[in-house]
Amino acid sequence: MEITGTGGVIIYGRSDATLNPGGVRIGTAEIYRVVESLPEILDSIVVGQDWENDVRVILFVKLAGGVELTGQLINKIKTAIRDNTTPRHVPARIIAVKDIPYTLNGKKVEMAVRNVIHNQPVLYKDALANPEALKNLPELQS
Repeated sequence: MEITGTGGVIIYGRSDATLNPGGVRIGTAEIYRVVESLPEILDSIVVGQDWENDVRVILFVKLAGGVELTGQLINKIKTAIRDNTTPRHVPARIIAVKDIPYTLNGKKVEMAVRNVIHNQPVLYKDALANPEALKNLPELQS
């Protein structure tokens, strides 16, 4: 827990979502902790995509101004995740997006993102603070 200079409180901990690539349970907060410490990344959201009889980790990143998602930055992100967690945490795909979707009370909406990339309907869009963020997410077919 952290008390900010303006009297707000930031509570750190695991998010509700877990990923399960290769049968290994991974908390998404473990990936967020590493990725969002990089100066090039403003925000991120990570989900599991059903892929070839398994689950692959997909990381969406909102980049800092003037930053492009180059091969070099992708390698930096993957190395940071591998060095600070495990090789199973390393995303199969890293994709830049304009915004990360949140609920009205400030929680990342991993399940809505997962639905979008699986081409499934997103329920409860009225509970999202920024539903337009979901429109920029690709359906992942490859």
